[in-house]
Parts: sequence; C-alpha cells; structure tokens
Amino acid sequence: MALNVAFQMDPMESVDINGDSSFRIALEAQERGHALWYYTPDMLAFDEGRLVAKAQTMVLRREVGNHVDLGPLETIDLSTMDVIWLRQDPPFDMGYITTTHLLDLLKGETLVVNDPFWVRNYPEKLLMLQFPDLIPPTMIARDLETLKTFRERHGDVIVKPLYGNGGAGVFRLTPDDRNLNSLHELFTGINREPLIIQKFLPDVSNGDKRVILIDGEPVGAINRVPAAGETRSNMHVGGRPEKVGLTDRDLEICAAIGPLLHEKGQIFVGIDVIGDYLTEINVTSPTGIQELERFDGTNAAALMWEAIEGRLS
Repeated sequence: MALNVAFQMDPMESVDINGDSSFRIALEAQERGHALWYYTPDMLAFDEGRLVAKAQTMVLRREVGNHVDLGPLETIDLSTMDVIWLRQDPPFDMGYITTTHLLDLLKGETLVVNDPFWVRNYPEKLLMLQFPDLIPPTMIARDLETLKTFRERHGDVIVKPLYGNGGAGVFRLTPDDRNLNSLHELFTGINREPLIIQKFLPDVSNGDKRVILIDGEPVGAINRVPAAGETRSNMHVGGRPEKVGLTDRDLEICAAIGPLLHEKGQIFVGIDVIGDYLTEINVTSPTGIQELERFDGTNAAALMWEAIEGRLS
C-alpha cells in the first residue's frame, strides 16, 4: 500500500535524527514505500473551500548533517494526501489550535494523525483529569488564594503552566519556599491561563517513565532520570533516558485510558508515570520512540504504520 504522506511539523532540517520521533516515523514511512511531503504550520491555508499548504517533497537518510533532501516549494491540496501527521511541538496556543480546526476539515477525505479534533480537546494536562483515581492530588486554578489552600494541604508541590511543554516553567516549591506569590505574578502577567499545581512525588528521583501507546495499546517504556540537582526529568532539560520495563501499575493505567485513546484516533500517545501515578497524557507531539527502539528493539514507528494502514484498508 503506497501512500501519499504529509508531515506538518517544525523545521525538519534542524531535528536531532537520533532522538526525534517525527524523523523516525517519516523514515519508516519512506522505507515502506510511501511518498513524503513536508510543510511547517505557517504554510497551512484555507483557500476558497480547499485546505492547502506550501509543501516540499522529502527524502530522508540517517546521516548526521545530511539527513534530508527537500524539493521546491509548491502548493498542494491536502485532500489529495492519504495521511497527514500533526507533529509540530507545543506550546498549545491559539496558533496550534487553529491548525487543528483547519485539519479537521479533511475528515472523511484524509486521515490526520493524531485526530485533530481530539488533540484540540485533549491537551496534555487536561485529559488526565478524566481519570482522577490515577493521578496525584492536582489543582487547576488561577486565583492565588485558591492555589495557596492546595499548597497548605500538601506542603511540597510542583507548579507549572497548564499548556507548557518540555519541562519549561516547572517549579518545585518546598514547604519553606516563599516564591508562590512571585511565580503567580510572573505567570499571570504572561497570559490569562490558569496554573496547574500538584503534590510533589518523591519517586521522581527514580525517574519519570514515558510509556508509549500505539492505537491505545502499550508497546514499551523508557525511564527519564533527572540530572543531578534537577527536579525535572524531561530530556529537553538534561534528563537521562534509561531502559525500563512496564509494571503491573503501568499496565493498569494503560488499560484504563487505552480504549478512549483508540476510540478518539490518538494513534501515537506518550503518557508520563511517576511511581504509581499518571501525570500527563501527551497527544500533541510525543517523543521517546527512538530511545525505546535502542533499548528494547521495539520498532514503534512500524507499529504505528501498521495501525494506520489497517485503518485505511
């Protein structure tokens, strides 16, 4: 089954070919005989009833510094694509949300992965609220006094922006830390969004596990261990990936959320688990499949394409 596949993503020229999940997914598609196109989100347009993009053909190779050949820019009708991958990184702002509205116009013509309607409605730190028994004590609020009551209950807490990513803006406040007022002032001065505050989980010192689910089924995990002196375990900020297996609790969490992910067309999802708790369900641009392949030999990209090809057939 030869498919026409377009990737809506951040610049392909600058990706880390040994870590970037979009590169691995696209390379697998190429190896399966699919034709590749590429465009950045700013090149997407609705033009008198057609959804189009200024895109380039793309040929990939696993060669550092010489990993992509791009054709000339040309305007393509996205309804002629069989598959479009929605893969640009957050922030999950109005620009991101607008692209999901536009891509949603292709429903019934082109398979968009992950399904943009549910990407829009299931941002990372909000979807998990549907599973209160799986997550640590959590509050989402903007009012400072409300946030203070949560901190008084739990003492040691994590405060972060609701729509952030990659560990940016994540702060741990120990019981004697006096910076909540300042952080609240900082965040509320930047945007009109609420904050998310959670009870600090000491198990994070042992790692923050990224579990990969494909079409609702867990296929493996990697552990991300914080650097010395760091609370955050994100690889963007120096977290160290390690080989790790799936525990009974991990499988219990996946069994609870997997059917919903499958039903809503979320083919590639990465959840975060600290100790026994689910802390995020990443549907926008999850990562981790290259590390999983190196540690376990699990070709998650191939499993994704099998799921996609199965849906199309």
